[in-house]
Amino acid sequence: MTHGLPGLNQDEGYRRLLQGYLALRVLVLTLLLGGTLLYQVKGRPPGHWPDPQYLYSLIAASYLQALLSLLALRWLRRFRGLVQVQIAWDLLFITAILYLTGGIDSPFPFLFLLVILSAALLLTRRDVLIVAAAAAILYGSLVDLQYFGFLPVLPGISFVERVAPYRALYAVFVHVSAFFAMAMLAASLVGRLRYSEVARRQAEDDFAQLGLLNRTILANMPSGLMIIDLEGRVQSVNPAAEEMLGVTLEQLKDHPAGRFFPALEVPQEGRFRLVERAEGTLCNGSGLTRPIGYNTSLVNDPDGKLRGLLVTFQDLSRLKEMEERLKRADRLAAVGHLAAGMAHEIRNPLASISGSVQLLSESLAAGEEDRHLLAIVVREADRLNKLLSDFLQFARPVRPDQAPFEPAAMLDDLQGLVGGDPRFTHITLQVDAPCGEVLLGDRRQLQQALWNLLINAAEAMPSGGALRLAYEPQTQSLIVEDSGHGVADALREKIFDPFFTTKDHGTGLGLATVYAIVTAHGGTLDLGTSPLGGAKFIIRLKAEG
Repeated sequence: MTHGLPGLNQDEGYRRLLQGYLALRVLVLTLLLGGTLLYQVKGRPPGHWPDPQYLYSLIAASYLQALLSLLALRWLRRFRGLVQVQIAWDLLFITAILYLTGGIDSPFPFLFLLVILSAALLLTRRDVLIVAAAAAILYGSLVDLQYFGFLPVLPGISFVERVAPYRALYAVFVHVSAFFAMAMLAASLVGRLRYSEVARRQAEDDFAQLGLLNRTILANMPSGLMIIDLEGRVQSVNPAAEEMLGVTLEQLKDHPAGRFFPALEVPQEGRFRLVERAEGTLCNGSGLTRPIGYNTSLVNDPDGKLRGLLVTFQDLSRLKEMEERLKRADRLAAVGHLAAGMAHEIRNPLASISGSVQLLSESLAAGEEDRHLLAIVVREADRLNKLLSDFLQFARPVRPDQAPFEPAAMLDDLQGLVGGDPRFTHITLQVDAPCGEVLLGDRRQLQQALWNLLINAAEAMPSGGALRLAYEPQTQSLIVEDSGHGVADALREKIFDPFFTTKDHGTGLGLATVYAIVTAHGGTLDLGTSPLGGAKFIIRLKAEG
């Protein structure tokens, strides 16, 4: 920076301005001096015109100086000294032109005005006044020397023999006044131009920063934003909305908003119904729906005229899942507390009944038919006792004794159990588990949970099928999937409830116990659809942290 002139030393834009100034100067001098030469070639006009050799020399000197200046400009990093040299050269060069073209009779004094204007563009206000004073001194000195007869005359140059005093005084007065008037006017106008340029650059920077901030906020907002025009057509969305909808803005633009927001009222004659907080469904490009929460606000232009509606919405799928899990946990806890006490009360008399019946069956007085009936009672009492044991395990699960273990080894053990169980005779089991991975949890409980899922899958495929048992270390997930008939959508919210079963001889505690074990580990149990065609159960355990 130099004397408050922005970019005088290091601004690349100022370098380009100086290059343009040098090129324009060569063009102007070429036109003026070339036109003068052409005028002389056509026939020497009356007046005081120099020998053409002098004009050739001036043109050559201007080209050489411009070339040297451009070379210097290419290597310099500070421009103030170079600009001052250019202005000084121009002042002397124009003085030489005036001298060669008749002094006071020369038609070219206006060239000093161009130099003053160039100084206003390239230098400071103070420098412009100095340039105007230098032009006045050079022009006045030239006229005074000519008036007093002290101006040397070179061969091929002629001047008027005598200059009237009033004419010399008038020429100096007019031109010097014009020089200073141009200096003050140009400095004022250029100062305003520079101020406007600085303000423009600042405004552009502020606008760019504001635009960057706006794009960053929109790109990183987890909520979806959608702008709808007065006809109810989509005009803009942010990246979060594109992700939720599964389509891009180009695919959304000018489509009716009701296609994606069935619950959103389409505007009628430019009137919108504002919603502060509401829930609805969002239809994506594939036709799938998801629950959302949304609110709306009006979009007005700077004049207050209504332009559209802004819809802000959030995906509530995970929240709804969490609510459902909390409801299920509360329901299971209530049922567990209530039934645990009843199970203990039933278990004690059941043990007495079983013991008494066994004594009766051993009595010599009992006949064969009576013994058979008593054996049925004992068998059913044992089945009830096992059912109570399973229910107590569900209602009061043992706290997991978590320790690191290799899930691959656990899955191998389960594969061995499957091989010895007749329920898996016609079922093909595929086990996928990378060796060397370590999982934190209660191996015994997790193995029991997986075994319950495997049995459940086998009973869903009585005619045989395919089973897959896997562990994914990236998500710490244990997976059991089958090629059975799957789970109907109407039953998905009930299958983890205790005593709910679709089997003729099921207790309804298998999946409920699995859910209780996974919940005790701080994990989640999800049900999906398997690529094999049946159900897919995913046990996601909480990562260590």
